[in-house]
Amino acid sequence: MTHLLEKETPLVFSKECVDAFDTLKKKLTEAPILLVPEWNLPFELMCDASNFAIGAVLGQRKMKHFQPIQYASKTMIEAQIHYTMTDKEMIAIVYAFEKFRPYLVLSKS
Repeated sequence: MTHLLEKETPLVFSKECVDAFDTLKKKLTEAPILLVPEWNLPFELMCDASNFAIGAVLGQRKMKHFQPIQYASKTMIEAQIHYTMTDKEMIAIVYAFEKFRPYLVLSKS
């Protein structure tokens, strides 16, 4: 998908693409995909890195199940793509703490 953001890349948006987009949009916005945080519960962060992007999920455990509150991701810059996997994972951790800092600072736990 990030390839489509490159300059002068044609975007072919067929009927199948529209249907897939609508399905994805519906699934990502219906319950229980994202929940409102409960400030009396501890927050959990999940981070991951691939060869070209990093991502994180902020959530809470409710009845032993992880419930996501917010997702975040971004592509790496050219220099970061050449880092070791350990360094990429650390970038994801730092990114997650920076992105979700307001939730973590205001948390009572």
